[in-house]
Parts: sequence; structure tokens; C-alpha cells
Amino acid sequence: MSQNEKKLYIISGERSGDLHASNLVLALKTKNQLLSFRGMGGNYSQKGGVDLAVDYSEVALMGFLEVLLGFRKVLKYLKLIKKDILRFKPDAIILVDYGGFNMKIAAFAKENNIPVHYYIPPKVWAWNQKRALKLKAFTDHIYSILPFEPDFFKKYEMEVQYVGNPLFDEIKKFKPHEFFFQKNDIGYQPIIALLPGSRPQEINAMLDKMIALVKEFPHAQFVIAGLSDLGTEIYQRGIDAGIRVVFDQTYDLLSHAIAAVVTSGTATLETALFRVPQIVVYRTSSVSYAIAKNLIRVPFISLVNLIAEKEVVKELIQSDFSVQNLKLELNQILTNQVYKGQMLQGYDLIKEKLGANSASEKTADLILESIS
Repeated sequence: MSQNEKKLYIISGERSGDLHASNLVLALKTKNQLLSFRGMGGNYSQKGGVDLAVDYSEVALMGFLEVLLGFRKVLKYLKLIKKDILRFKPDAIILVDYGGFNMKIAAFAKENNIPVHYYIPPKVWAWNQKRALKLKAFTDHIYSILPFEPDFFKKYEMEVQYVGNPLFDEIKKFKPHEFFFQKNDIGYQPIIALLPGSRPQEINAMLDKMIALVKEFPHAQFVIAGLSDLGTEIYQRGIDAGIRVVFDQTYDLLSHAIAAVVTSGTATLETALFRVPQIVVYRTSSVSYAIAKNLIRVPFISLVNLIAEKEVVKELIQSDFSVQNLKLELNQILTNQVYKGQMLQGYDLIKEKLGANSASEKTADLILESIS
């Protein structure tokens, strides 16, 4: 290894983190071609040039109960990653989102005197806020993508850099497909997009009620945003109901949709940035929900409302997530122009709060400055 070559270990644990990790890797490699990368991630990270020790799909879990039941699996991969880090001997570790797993890696890195850069830190402001003290103890640099986070962390005397939101990077790169309708054999009725999530558990919990909306809105066509790496079978109920599934074309779908029903997560912010009126939905196991309800310290679950610091979009969570409520809210979006206009104004406020930084570029600069 030459004197200037640096080795970086990067870890992400689900689809959006994998995407942001890959963009960060590409930005780092553009600025310094002597960097080498190893870690945990998915297809995006691998295509970006990360030598994968573990594919995150082997570890991915959601919900408190699900994580509890899958704890042995998580421990197995934690052990594997720790050994791999010691073998690789990185100059620094970059953690991307995925708080539960990555905080354990951060503690391990600290024990072994490896500098820790946390990009997209855990949402400690949402529940058990004293976890911020652990984050402070185990990390050297934190890069936030939510504009309200630096002020929260100041309460714990932590210096956190707001770098902008990486979704802007993705959306800037996006070029709509000229023949989206023809390519996917979609008719020209108004499109209502269904975004059921990026994990099998989410899709299984959300899709049935989304499908039930179809017969309530005969003058629109419903289209599901599918992910090819999850396979076709998971969307079969939708296909059987006559709903078109478009795979790996979420931005194309959003650029043509007049409304969307979106499972809470990164997709809610993506939908807002495409200025598509939306309903945010979420459902988990009753045990996971009961635990979360007692722990969560924020008034909203969607990124859209959290960033706006007010209700911009309706959230239908757990028992509120019913076909009747979905129908009422979708009717509002489609028929009440004032209501729709207020939502779009809320989206403009969010865009303003996020700013225009290129998050991948800014974070890459800060990391390189630190490791050089």
C-alpha cells in the first residue's frame, strides 16, 4: 500500500442507506483515487466499488419484536463484521444510518482506536434521547442530513455538521424515461402510485389495504413501485387485482403520479420532493407498536412532517390505517384543491429547509479533510 493510500470500512443496512453509502463512496473516489473500500451493504455499494464482506439483506430486520426474535442472527453478523474489520485494518470506519447495528460497531471501533465517521446518525431525538451520549462517546465525526438535528445535538455539547439531504443528489441525477407508459404497458388514466416499502415485512403489512382502494377509484389507475431484488411474488396480490407493478422505476412513477400512498420512510420525502400529494401509512405488529408508542418522543413519524415541524401530510398509523380512512383522505387530495395546495406549500417549505447542498460531496470533503 502506498503512503497516501487509505482504507475505509463502510457499513449500511437497508436500501436507502445502501444508496446513500454508494453515492458517498463515488464522491470520495472521485476526489481521491487511492482509496479502497470494504464493508457491509447491498447492490448499490457493490456497484459503487465496495468489496462486500456481508450483503445487508442477510441481516435486515424491522420492528422491536422482529429484531428481538432475530437477535441471534444479528449477533452472528456483528461478530463476523468485527473480525473482518480487524483483518482489513481500516484507517477509518464510515457508518451509514442503521442505528442499532452501527452503534455496536461504533463502540467496537472506539475500543480498537479506529476513527468513526457517522453519516446519517441514529434518530436519537425520536426516542431514548440519552442515546446521544453514547453517540458522542463512540464517534469522532457526525454528518446530519436533517436540518433540525444539529440544534438537538447541541444540547449534548456535540458538534454535528448538517451536510444537506442526499435525496437531492439522487433526484438531480434522475432523467425521466421518455417512453415510461409504453415501456410498462400503462394506460393514460390518472396514476395513483402505491409505495408499499422496501422490506418484505413492510410490504406484507401494507399492500392489502392499498390494493383495496382500487375498486373505490375506478377512474384512476393504481401502479405499485416494486423492487426487483425482492422478486415478483411479494407483489402477486396486487398483480392478481389487476394492478401494474413497475420495478426499480420509483422516480419515473412519481414524476407521472397525481397522488401516492406511501409507507413511512425515506420514500415520503422523495414523494414530497417530486411534489406528489400523498398519504403516509404504517402498520407493524401490535407488540412492536405498543413498545414504540411508549418510547417515541416526537409528534410525527414521517420525515415530511418532522422536517416541516407541522402536519403537512396525513399519517394513518396502525388502527387508523384502514381502507375507509384511506378512501376519505385520497378523496380530499383528488377533489379539494385548497387542501392539495396547502400540502404543496408545505413541500416548498421542506425544500427550503433542506437547502441546496450536495450531501455526498460535502460529506466526502469533510471525511477526506479528517483522514489526510
